[in-house]
Amino acid sequence: MTREELIQFETEIAEVFNAGKIRAPVHLYSGNEDEMIRIFEEVKPEDWVMCSWRSHYQCLLKGVPPQQVRDEILAGRSISLCFPEYRIVSSAIVGGIVPIAVGVAAGIKRSGGSGRVHCFMGEMTSETGTAHEAVKYSENHQLPIRFIVEDNGKSVCTDTREAWSMPILTYEGRTHPMVQFYKYQTKYPHAGAGSRVQF
Repeated sequence: MTREELIQFETEIAEVFNAGKIRAPVHLYSGNEDEMIRIFEEVKPEDWVMCSWRSHYQCLLKGVPPQQVRDEILAGRSISLCFPEYRIVSSAIVGGIVPIAVGVAAGIKRSGGSGRVHCFMGEMTSETGTAHEAVKYSENHQLPIRFIVEDNGKSVCTDTREAWSMPILTYEGRTHPMVQFYKYQTKYPHAGAGSRVQF
């Protein structure tokens, strides 16, 4: 899927949401298309992709047909998209996907599988105890997993750096064998598409 196709998909979802045709939360991507395409260059068909509530791009780049993703979003499942047949799972619980990802990676290693896990999380989640323990456990046990920290500066409505009194986050600007960190700016708010009151 191309950069233009990703943008077109999210633009359509934003328009449908603002028209009141999606009666559930949506969390949209924007501004990180090139980075996501680069990240998915390392994702193989046998790999698992684990996401939080913002997962439209991951589903599309993992090969889920756009119409199937769209149907699930219109049905109100944008924040919990799961397509196990494509090896992609999401959780709307903050940090909830992280231990699941570690468990899947441990299962792959114990069974001698060849797949890998790619776990996406936001910058606020990356500073939680759950994330730190997951990264430490995965590194110490050499699990087949990569954690991707996405910093869009949203963190619901709280600034992550201010909340933790950290001008630089734990994985920001640092090299870690299992963590990839990137920043991007999005035109959308944390939730919704900016025109319609959501709750």
